[in-house]
Amino acid sequence: MSSITHWLSDPRLHDYLAIVKGARNGFVYGVKVRFPHALIMAILFGRGDWKSRLLVIYKATKQHALNLAKFVSLYKILLLLQRKANGGKQRSADTFVAGLLGGYVVFGDRSAVNEQIVLYVVSRVIASFIPRAGAPYSKAPADISVVRPIPPDPRYFSFFAALSWGTVMWLFQNHGEAIQPGMFNSMTYLYRDSEVWRDLRTLLWHNT
Repeated sequence: MSSITHWLSDPRLHDYLAIVKGARNGFVYGVKVRFPHALIMAILFGRGDWKSRLLVIYKATKQHALNLAKFVSLYKILLLLQRKANGGKQRSADTFVAGLLGGYVVFGDRSAVNEQIVLYVVSRVIASFIPRAGAPYSKAPADISVVRPIPPDPRYFSFFAALSWGTVMWLFQNHGEAIQPGMFNSMTYLYRDSEVWRDLRTLLWHNT
């Protein structure tokens, strides 16, 4: 075993190297998620020439990737500090405290990218309260301590979906200023722009 491999495998360094790996994974995941989204949005709804659109794509991808890298590393640092303060043991509330402080520091400044990320997270938090179905997505693992996601009960999910869509459509019609800008643009394209055309070209091929 080489000295570098031995160093990387040292249990005493594991928690610190995990912070580095977490930052790396956060950055890569941010690029993978944001770049295609920003590219599609620039094609569908972008304004100006392609130079300005590419700049928007770059800035959005950079912010998403860096913020995830910062959050993951800060979250792990805060967990490590709490464990050390508690004699090496992690408490249940430690994850909440680390997420709370990390979310405030990294995502507390309002921007279009941060708002979309926070809305994505909060929607998952709310959806987690839907009662679960009786069977998980996959067969239970041999190790019963491993947690696997369980899909929502279809009966409750139907009400959740209906309530979500009824509410957002009412908001779009009556209080559009309260909807997140990206979603508002998408809904405008789907529901308002589809009410207007001048000829066959703007009916079937081009929006306006």
